[in-house]
Amino acid sequence: MTLLQGDDLEKRARKLGVDVEGDARTQSSSGRAPRAPDYELQRRVSEAERSVRDSRLWILALISAVASVLSAAAAIVAVSR
Repeated sequence: MTLLQGDDLEKRARKLGVDVEGDARTQSSSGRAPRAPDYELQRRVSEAERSVRDSRLWILALISAVASVLSAAAAIVAVSR
């Protein structure tokens, strides 16, 4: 997988809701912090994507656990009859 750079990286970061601003100590004349360097945005985007992936896996694990409980309950009902 190739790492995004430049404008593509910034677009992906904004889509994921990642802060694209750099260090607040180095503000520009407009009073805003400059854009973070690519390596920092790549790290932030990677963490955001990992978080999204982890949340999806958590939902899958929960569905699997519920299905196991329902399967066990069905087995108990079948054996008790």
